Amino acid sequence: MPTHTMRAIRLHEHGGPEVLRYDEVPIPDPKPGEVLVRVHAVGVNPPDWYLRDGLTNVPPEKRPKFSLPVTPGTDVSGVVEAIAADVDGLSVGDEVFGLLRFPSFDSSAYAEYVAAPASDLARKPAGIDHVHAAGAPMAGLTAWQFLIELGHDHPSPFQAARHRPTALDADTTVLINGAAGGVGHFAAQLAKWKDAQVVAVASGGHEAFLRELGADRFIDYTRSRPEELVHDVDLVLDTVGGRDSSRFLRTLKRGGALFPVFFAEYDDEETAKLGVTVSGTQVRSNGAQLAELGDLLDAGTVRVAIDSTFPLADARAAHERAARGHIQGKIVLTVV
Repeated sequence: MPTHTMRAIRLHEHGGPEVLRYDEVPIPDPKPGEVLVRVHAVGVNPPDWYLRDGLTNVPPEKRPKFSLPVTPGTDVSGVVEAIAADVDGLSVGDEVFGLLRFPSFDSSAYAEYVAAPASDLARKPAGIDHVHAAGAPMAGLTAWQFLIELGHDHPSPFQAARHRPTALDADTTVLINGAAGGVGHFAAQLAKWKDAQVVAVASGGHEAFLRELGADRFIDYTRSRPEELVHDVDLVLDTVGGRDSSRFLRTLKRGGALFPVFFAEYDDEETAKLGVTVSGTQVRSNGAQLAELGDLLDAGTVRVAIDSTFPLADARAAHERAARGHIQGKIVLTVV
């Protein structure tokens, strides 16, 4: 292991993909409760480019604190290189993956080495490689915490009530908007794991992919408006969210729920009249839940789709790919 420095992507200013710099920085020392991970792959997620932009899409009072220069990234897969004296259950040489310290921006995952809280890590599934493992943590845990088990008591910054997943079974119909993306393709598979009927909404080029993942019905949003075609569903998971999310309220049966991953404003009178609820949460790091997801990945029950990979040094190209949209699965940075 190098004794002093490593390469990492850092932001010295906010802006477009061009502000991502490939710097030489000190290798971090693991603090109590942490391990040092030699990174093999890094998952690319929306918070990475939100941070790059300066979190301009987050109200100032809700923005996590950080200072420049900062290394983005939260999702890693790699090998344990060193452990703090108080860490049990992990050893040097173990292959691990995790969503680190989220929802803070202190993870610094776009790097050759990262100091990671042991509680945020799980053993990498033996049946998948580091690239696929790095694509799983944030997207997989978001789908898990929205649909399967919340797993924490932290309030959402967008609602006072605690989020409660809807029980999924063979009598449940789930519409997933943005089903081909990172969170969406995990959500489709987890809903099928629970025997639910899945209506997948994405652009037409993703139909074969989503049918392969188990979608029972596919709607190409570029050709049809899903809210005009679908009615009486039990749950909508809207991974796109935002301003147009409320249109999905009319697809729900009375007693149904809309779960937006990206919250927006919803009319309380409209939801009361329709007899539906709107609920969301903030995904949080959780090594125990990730281990459960890892078992499904290892068994092949759930798989990670990789849209594209880029070397760590070419993080700019990865962000440019993300900006073009229509992503199928996950973008991943590779670290040699």
